[in-house]
Amino acid sequence: MSTDREAGTADKNRALAAAILPLVGGAANIDSVAHCMTRLRLGLRDRSLVRDEALKALPAVLGVVEDDTYQIVLGPGTVARVTPEFEALVARKPGAAPTAQELAGRGAALKAARKARNATPGKLLLRRLANIFVPLIPALIGCGIIAALGGLLVNLGWLPGVTPALAAVAGGFMALIAVFVGHNTAREFGGTPVLGGAAASVIVFAGVAKIEVFGRPLSPGQGGVLGALGAAVLAVYVEKWCRRWVPESLDVLVTPTLTVLVAGLVTVFGLMTVAGGISRAIGDAANWLLAHAGAGAGFVLGGLFLPLVMLGLHQALIPLHTTLIEQQGYTVLLPILAMAGAGQVGAAMAVYLRLPRNRSLRRTIRSALPAGFLGVGEPLIYGVSLPLGRPFVTACVGGAFGGGFVGLFGMLGDKVGATAIGPSGWALFPLLAGDRGLGTTAAIYAGGLLAGYVAGFLATYFFGFSKAMIEEYDVDTEPEPLSVTAPSDPAPAQL
Repeated sequence: MSTDREAGTADKNRALAAAILPLVGGAANIDSVAHCMTRLRLGLRDRSLVRDEALKALPAVLGVVEDDTYQIVLGPGTVARVTPEFEALVARKPGAAPTAQELAGRGAALKAARKARNATPGKLLLRRLANIFVPLIPALIGCGIIAALGGLLVNLGWLPGVTPALAAVAGGFMALIAVFVGHNTAREFGGTPVLGGAAASVIVFAGVAKIEVFGRPLSPGQGGVLGALGAAVLAVYVEKWCRRWVPESLDVLVTPTLTVLVAGLVTVFGLMTVAGGISRAIGDAANWLLAHAGAGAGFVLGGLFLPLVMLGLHQALIPLHTTLIEQQGYTVLLPILAMAGAGQVGAAMAVYLRLPRNRSLRRTIRSALPAGFLGVGEPLIYGVSLPLGRPFVTACVGGAFGGGFVGLFGMLGDKVGATAIGPSGWALFPLLAGDRGLGTTAAIYAGGLLAGYVAGFLATYFFGFSKAMIEEYDVDTEPEPLSVTAPSDPAPAQL
């Protein structure tokens, strides 16, 4: 029976991949295929071949986003299963390379314009930061949950012989995170990954405690992920210099030696001190902000986070979260920012009630809400609030009130933090930590979510629609049947 269910799921994923492929121009139009937590990311040869409206009409497609790649929002779980099926279809149907005429005209102009729009130095830097840190998120989540479980067992006095092992399992990754950051940084900047990891590993080596810089001994871990970033970037530049000037006969010996030596020494005698100071400043600034302006800061951060996600600028916060987790054991920023998702959920529920005749949009909301409660907001952003316009703004209002609620308690001395980055919404409960008991921390976070839901709902219900919008959208918009085979609605469990 289990085999039949698995076969049915595989058939549905294959059918969805088969439905998407012709709508993006077929296999011959695909340059690259990848996926993140919620999106199928496609590199296209000719953007003009994509049938956007037909794609959006597929029941399982929750929205599309155009960035450096063409991104189809399918939701967590679904995208990871559909991507291999899509890759297999592309591999089986390679097609011919497009002709010069096919690449000319409007498609080429659109492609060039898209590249120009997304190739700014700031956006490229943010993408690189994301490529460095996003692969680390699964380990951060897993280790964070194990640490929370170990702490709970210690508080309850259960399994005293097991809790030290859990602490070791959870802490091992964080103790060596600088090495992983260095590895990924070197790979992202075009160097040899293991050399980047080697240059960054000196930061966590216990022996640095015997070294004095400016009359002060270093401490293992000083500089953290920021120092690792700097060490690995420097290693890449040294390695590239060596590749240009070192004779090929000596390259295998000289290049790695000089790369690790130069980058390592500069890290020990400079970067660890500088990055350590920056890291401390980040922690002090976060603590000061919560202590003196918690409610206002939370209101602003919670209200602005959805636009940051929409623009991809939230990636700049990943190193800050990681630095705070290294320093304090948790990041106080993430629970506040997570309130943006609560505002989005409240807004979606209001849209559902305000447009009772729009069956297509209501179906999208029903499919996306389970993911929204678990903190995955992209399906609701790109499938509901952003296309409508005003509900996106009122969703931000909900996030602002939720963030202000959590920030207010930070001012009162009840910090709420997260031991890992990635999850939000209800999925963040197992990762909560703070300077009070777990019950108090969870209650404050739950109160923030409730404030976000209620504020987002009320703001959207009363201010999210004009009369003209109601007339335009409160109609039956069921799409006409497509000529391709489309899968049935995804079950909530797949979101």
